[in-house]
Amino acid sequence: MKQEIFLGNGAIALGLMEAGCQVMTSYPGTPSSEILPEAIRLVKSEGLNTYVEWSTNEKVALDNAFAAAISGKRAACCMKQVGLNVAADTLMSAVYMGTVGGLVIVSCDDPGPHSSQTEQDTRFMARLAKIPILDPATPEEARLMASLAMDLSEEFRIPFILRPAIRVCHARQNLSWDALKAKHIKYGARKASFEKDPGRWAATPRFRFILHGELNKKLDAIGERFSTLSEINHHNLEPGKQYPLGIIAGGVPFAAISDILADEERNDIPLLKLGAPYPLPKRLTDEFMGACEKVLVLEETDTLIEYLLGDNRKVLGRISGHVPSQGELLPQVIFNCLKGILDELNIKPFPGKEASGVGQLVQSLDLPIRKPTLCAGCPHRASFFTIRKTRPKAIFTSDIGCYTLGLNLGAVDTVIDMGAAITMASGFYHAYKQDGVEQPVVATIGDSTFYHSGTAGLLNAVYNDARFILVILDNLITAMTGMQPTPGIGIRADGSKGNAISLERVVKGCGIDFIEEVDPYDTKTMGALMKQATQYVESPDGGIAVIIARHPCVIAYRAEAVPERIPVEVTDDCTECNFCHDRFECPALYKDEDLGRTSINQALCVQCGVCLQVCPTGAIVIAE
Repeated sequence: MKQEIFLGNGAIALGLMEAGCQVMTSYPGTPSSEILPEAIRLVKSEGLNTYVEWSTNEKVALDNAFAAAISGKRAACCMKQVGLNVAADTLMSAVYMGTVGGLVIVSCDDPGPHSSQTEQDTRFMARLAKIPILDPATPEEARLMASLAMDLSEEFRIPFILRPAIRVCHARQNLSWDALKAKHIKYGARKASFEKDPGRWAATPRFRFILHGELNKKLDAIGERFSTLSEINHHNLEPGKQYPLGIIAGGVPFAAISDILADEERNDIPLLKLGAPYPLPKRLTDEFMGACEKVLVLEETDTLIEYLLGDNRKVLGRISGHVPSQGELLPQVIFNCLKGILDELNIKPFPGKEASGVGQLVQSLDLPIRKPTLCAGCPHRASFFTIRKTRPKAIFTSDIGCYTLGLNLGAVDTVIDMGAAITMASGFYHAYKQDGVEQPVVATIGDSTFYHSGTAGLLNAVYNDARFILVILDNLITAMTGMQPTPGIGIRADGSKGNAISLERVVKGCGIDFIEEVDPYDTKTMGALMKQATQYVESPDGGIAVIIARHPCVIAYRAEAVPERIPVEVTDDCTECNFCHDRFECPALYKDEDLGRTSINQALCVQCGVCLQVCPTGAIVIAE
């Protein structure tokens, strides 16, 4: 047996490989991004026959994995919770159709949220799609559930969702594991064998009605199985005993409440763990509910279990107002919720203390608050500076990525979802045009996001004769989620060579005639190009102008990003106008209290020299 400290996402990858996963697809997004790289590491080190890919978006990823599963292979698809929105169209139909081999969809939730647009709860997406879901509390349990989900998926011929939250994905735990080669032989040798059955795989609405009936029967059987899966659904009731209060919990809140009850030595409060909340293991929950006068439900981040239990007279939780309706259920939050409920029900109280979290401790230190910002030397900063300088009265639509931080530079007005920079720009144009107003619009989107979901919006905008400037911020990598490759650089998930697809080629294929590339570090040239693009957009025979602002990411390509180092300093000519702070916001620029003016933090400065083009008084100069 081997011993290794695994990241939670690595534990998930391990569980999938232990289950004989032959095909694995993903689109990166925090907190799910590390699952595929960890799988690749295991595939290479263990010599496994598993195909892996970074797909262009989550729907594409799920389509590929589903095709493998209905050909008889074991497959997995990984994404974050909002990525499942992108794959929802496939998800809804795939559950009706069912599978042949196992199919596990890993959807990682982000209560908080820490790095997401919403706190949406994948368990409710499972309820909507009628797909079984497992909710792990620890990395070790995520590993076991990944393997269990694959087995159950194949047994019941239906996809399963594994839903780890961020505290599971990014926790670390020491795991024992055996060589994977032997475990993989059983499934890794499977050959694809798709059996044609148009009534299932190409079902028309009438046949979908029949499939829906089959699905409902599967869910009833799975719900009964969940009542007997004691390794993931279990309670500690004493036979025949009645309790004034019991607790039902799943996922990370289960781990937290278990520790709290152990620390407080509260054996008088029974606990039901629901690691498989949907379909609800009704026989198990009925047994627990019958033994308790009141039941507190602890779940993130919505009210699935409360909803499924359906007894608002007995159940306490978010609906009753006893648990916060948003945010993570951190240990201190759970402690204080339970303390209040014990007082309310006149049950033996906790000690008089209130639990405080790390956040309160940090606040007490009175540390300076630093908002998120683009890295020193980031080419997106130079792009946003030039965009705002040349088109100050434009509406700035943007997208999901590092460049969302263009908010700080006053060059981002809207961010909704992947690809919406383009569709929102088109929508604004037509809304203003309807009123006879010529409102300039500048959209910004990253290279990876454009490949993900930019083309459909751009095709629509061209087709409907929208007019705006689109700046594709191409830093040659998917930077925000961990430096994954894009189709533009032609490197595949495992490092092997793929077929590079240039942005220019894709943009031209969308019907764009104005396509220009520029290095955003050269703000003067980019400014001139922005003016040229404006003239094209506003001319009678013009259209959408696309500028590809291309410069390597300073983190992914350290040498290439700044090939010529330009040391800079701030002279006494600085008038403290704050222009460099407000409009450029490089973290290497700071206010030196001793000098009484702005200075350069040489430890942070990457010596890109862009700030030389920014200072209106010329106080930033090349250092001697």
